[in-house]
Amino acid sequence: MSQYILTLDQGTTSSRAIIFNQKGQVVEMAQQEFRQIYPKPSWVEHDPKEIWSTQAAVAATAITKAGINGKNIAAIGITNQRETTVVWERDTGKPIYNAIVWQDRRTADFCNKLKAEGHAKMIQEKTGLVIDAYFSASKIKWILDHVDGAREKARQGKLCFGTVDTWLMAKFTNLRLHATDASNASRTMLYNIHSNQWDDDLLKLFDIPKEMMPEVKSSSEVYSQTATTLFATKIPIAGVAGDQQAALFGQMCTEPGMLKTTYGTGCFMMMNTGDIPAVSNNNLLTTIAWQLNGKTTYALEGSVFMGGAVIQWLRDELGILQNAADSERLALSVADNGGVYLVPAMAGLGAPHWDQSARGSIFGLTRGSSKAHIARAALESIAYQVVDIVNSQISDTDIPLTEMRVDGGAVANNFLMQFQADMLNAKVIRPQVLETTALGAAYLAGLAVGYWSDVNELKSLWSVEKEFTSSLNNELRTQYTNYWHKAVTRAKGWSEE
Repeated sequence: MSQYILTLDQGTTSSRAIIFNQKGQVVEMAQQEFRQIYPKPSWVEHDPKEIWSTQAAVAATAITKAGINGKNIAAIGITNQRETTVVWERDTGKPIYNAIVWQDRRTADFCNKLKAEGHAKMIQEKTGLVIDAYFSASKIKWILDHVDGAREKARQGKLCFGTVDTWLMAKFTNLRLHATDASNASRTMLYNIHSNQWDDDLLKLFDIPKEMMPEVKSSSEVYSQTATTLFATKIPIAGVAGDQQAALFGQMCTEPGMLKTTYGTGCFMMMNTGDIPAVSNNNLLTTIAWQLNGKTTYALEGSVFMGGAVIQWLRDELGILQNAADSERLALSVADNGGVYLVPAMAGLGAPHWDQSARGSIFGLTRGSSKAHIARAALESIAYQVVDIVNSQISDTDIPLTEMRVDGGAVANNFLMQFQADMLNAKVIRPQVLETTALGAAYLAGLAVGYWSDVNELKSLWSVEKEFTSSLNNELRTQYTNYWHKAVTRAKGWSEE
């Protein structure tokens, strides 16, 4: 009987299920969007029941479309939107509040208070993270502070906290399992990434009872079996990793210094730093990439807020583009950017600048500037932001860059990929299988049950679709970089009083 791996890829706007074969190829997939809930400005929530129902539905759909059943599934891998926070009753599985999404900013003032009180250094040393509302800790605290009787119930062991992977595993096992993996735990701001355990000092600082925290397991082991109420057969849940870490593994960036960038709405760069949690002097995040065969692998992560979103902005707000693919055609219709630089700081600037008061700006406009120059400047801005973070990663690790592996929607744009290679002065490699996030979770699950023998076998499956190499001279690269930094400097601090 043919065997496959099923990945549950639970994202911020949709739930997906993807079935992979032994060659790491996509056999079938299904996807379903769910509601985004905005109770107040800068608040973002999901209904945990919808996360569960859409994920269960697409799993069933993908299996049916593939013409197989549960007996054909060797294992399930899970990858998920990170940091999003769910709290539910241990006995009933009923959520006590909506899931608070990673994008939610309601706890920003509390996080600023922690910074003012001088907790930043201690938190960074223990967790590798900067204090921010992005992570789960302040979200859990908010739920315990605002739901009647919640903290007392938590102390009595009656409540469970989980990131989305934990919530899905609880539901798929009929509440038998309350666990997460080390990569997701490392995004909560409560997990000590050196001792590999929930940190008592941090739990005390956020007033979160330890009784509600899940057990932390490795990223590749048999966690439990699914309940037979969902599939006719019990299927092992055997691989779990947060989405960016799963993409790093799916890209087979298994050696120190290997780097992947995911080009989505934002851009996420992650560099494997091996068994050393590299300390960043550039406000990058130190995180656990995965735990495999008793060994912890660490990574350095930086994020760009406006990646593909800047192209959406040109299409939806400015009307310069009919569709995202037009951006490449327009960019190539002019010889260069005509001196136009666009800084897409519509939501402030992320790493390494971290300026929340910066705003989106266009510089260098003349009477000869056209929509083609603006489209080209927008695409170039994505590449410049990636270079700024990669340079920070190189500075933090002293590891030189030879290649960058890429995935995500925007990597279909050949102009952007070529310009990225030009500005990095390094190879940019686009793989055959672009579903690298789901693939990484499938690989972790497959390794745990012997579907694949070892990492070397997985490396043999990874294949290149297209390779981009630099064709730009150093003089022009320096000129472009200098103008970009000049533009960024002028966009900073714009909204300050």
